[in-house]
Amino acid sequence: MSTPSELKYTKDHEWIKIENNVATIGITDFAQGELGRHRFCRCRFSRRRTKRRRCFRKCRSSKTVSDLYLPVSGKVIEFNEALEDEPELVNTDPYGKGWIIKLEISADADQSELLTAEQYQELIG
Repeated sequence: MSTPSELKYTKDHEWIKIENNVATIGITDFAQGELGRHRFCRCRFSRRRTKRRRCFRKCRSSKTVSDLYLPVSGKVIEFNEALEDEPELVNTDPYGKGWIIKLEISADADQSELLTAEQYQELIG
């Protein structure tokens, strides 16, 4: 199971890559393994500001339906439209082509609850 050290993580099993003021967000390799094969993706926000801990996506997989939550506040600027036709990219390349959403981070966004790769590894054991 992969946990890239250059990313930050949440206790809810999302990863976040921050470049300048833009965050790319997806689910971790651990999470995709637990959820099973992704079959459906629906994002909830369209280019608007939203707050941390808001549900931004429903995932339907072979095992369950689950909600994904924003790790920081900001403005949604892009969805991974490739997931509409190929939701399995979340399984085959969770840290690359399987990214889910891009967010312009708010100036006052709280990043204090983000975990390092080492902290996330401790969490999942």
